[in-house]
Amino acid sequence: MLESLILVLALCIDTFVAGIAYGTDRIKIPLSSNIVITTVCSLFLALSLSLGSLLKEFMSPSFASILSFALLFSLGVLRLFESFFKSYIQNFSSIGAPLTFKLFDFKFVLEIYANETKADYDKSKTLTIKESVYLAVALSIDSIAVGFGSSLVSFDFVQILLLSFNIGILALFLGVNIGKKFIEKVNINLSWLSGAMLVCLAIIRLI
Repeated sequence: MLESLILVLALCIDTFVAGIAYGTDRIKIPLSSNIVITTVCSLFLALSLSLGSLLKEFMSPSFASILSFALLFSLGVLRLFESFFKSYIQNFSSIGAPLTFKLFDFKFVLEIYANETKADYDKSKTLTIKESVYLAVALSIDSIAVGFGSSLVSFDFVQILLLSFNIGILALFLGVNIGKKFIEKVNINLSWLSGAMLVCLAIIRLI
């Protein structure tokens, strides 16, 4: 239970911070959009967990444990320095066209990864269902690697997904409402906290 909670909290920190950003910009996130965001994030996590479980069958327990540690530890370290990467994307996109690539029928804008509030393309101050999908995909980038790394050792699939869905909805709701309390726009970066939690989880998995 503790490992599942650490895993989900590490992934939901970005959702919480995104909520604060939307709150300070006075952008509304309806309950339907909140549910869409959390559902998409949970589906990405479920997909990565399933893939890891499938590939685990072809690995020895010791190798799977080491690989799980390496993936979680590496991603944790990257998260510690994620703010530099986001700053690069913001600076790059400010001097030219947005960084984009196609994902199925949706054009995923990499700018959203660096600045979540840019998902509100129509400037309506309300996040639509389609815009929610853009934001959810951006928030799910880490879930793919973290879910895969976590699934290489024993885990409770249902427990993780239930925690992911419920904590995700709560994190976004709290983030938006906390953000509304700020008079001026604030720039909060908690990626270092998520990184520290992933490093701790990696060490726990190796013990």
